[in-house]
Amino acid sequence: MNFSVYATGLMMGLSLIVAIGAQNAFILRQGLRNEHVFAVCLACALSDAALIVLGVTSLQRIAGLLPWLDPVMRYGGATFLAWYGAKSLYSALRSSAALTVAAAETASFSRTLVTCLALTWLNPHVYLDTVVLLGTISTRYPGEQASFALGAVTGSFLFFFSLGYGATSLRPIFSKPSSWRMLETLVAATMWIIAFKLIRGV
Repeated sequence: MNFSVYATGLMMGLSLIVAIGAQNAFILRQGLRNEHVFAVCLACALSDAALIVLGVTSLQRIAGLLPWLDPVMRYGGATFLAWYGAKSLYSALRSSAALTVAAAETASFSRTLVTCLALTWLNPHVYLDTVVLLGTISTRYPGEQASFALGAVTGSFLFFFSLGYGATSLRPIFSKPSSWRMLETLVAATMWIIAFKLIRGV
């Protein structure tokens, strides 16, 4: 394994997923509520790993075989994000003093996992970052693409688990209903902004 190429993949992988997005906002919320944190982080990391490997090994063939995939993912993802944003805003508007980390209603494991996977696989930006961008960058390292992919995958695992479990340090802040309302409003705004950009093709 080429360590310098591995380190490059690690840094590129981290740089593309650090910015707040639909997926990261969901992980943060799950971490704050301490709901199915490990499963959510693992699902996101494994999804990223699969897409990174797909991009490094098959980017050019995918673009040629599926020219219709981009508009389908763009509008489907925008619809889902708009719905999820409305759901978060509704939660913010109806929250009360009873909404705390300890007392908040716990979503089922299956429902949480389905939502997590939808936020991951229905977001075209995920494909842009992992399959397209990382796949394209990996072509700069012929013969060392495996090291690059491994570095990028490592970055995904480090980031998602750090975000999910690091959120526990913020729990005292979010013991106040007003903080939960602000978080839900931020999540709603984030979802709608991303959905708007997807529709516009930004």
